[in-house]
Amino acid sequence: MNNETTAVTSPTEMNNAQRHNVPSIEQWLKEAKQQPDADQCGMYLFHNGVVRGTAKAQVRHGENSPRVTGMQFSFDQKKVDAAVQRVKKMPGIFHVRAWLNSGTLQVGDDLMLLLVGGDIRPHVVDALQALLDELKSICVKEQEHYE
Repeated sequence: MNNETTAVTSPTEMNNAQRHNVPSIEQWLKEAKQQPDADQCGMYLFHNGVVRGTAKAQVRHGENSPRVTGMQFSFDQKKVDAAVQRVKKMPGIFHVRAWLNSGTLQVGDDLMLLLVGGDIRPHVVDALQALLDELKSICVKEQEHYE
């Protein structure tokens, strides 16, 4: 049975003043290790997505692109919740937590934090990859801003 903690901050819960109030990954890990099933976790992996200064087209396809100055970032709460629930059901996964930012973000701002904990490395790596892939391909909208 997967006992996990999930915290997803929706755009309606945030204003610009709160946007940069990013959770502490150290605190998340401390809380995860206090869960009743923490003794079954042999590994925790974090993902910290950040707005980068190079365009997606340049990084992925080698296209000449202007520098990125920021990004408009949003997400669909129901889709995020569904993605988290799917990952929680993966073999060997006991802890899943996600935080997503929203609004107009600058280079260096945090886009999302993810924490996945489970029994063995292959399970945890696969679960983090599955969660990240689903969030990026289905749940979020991002529009880069250029110089």
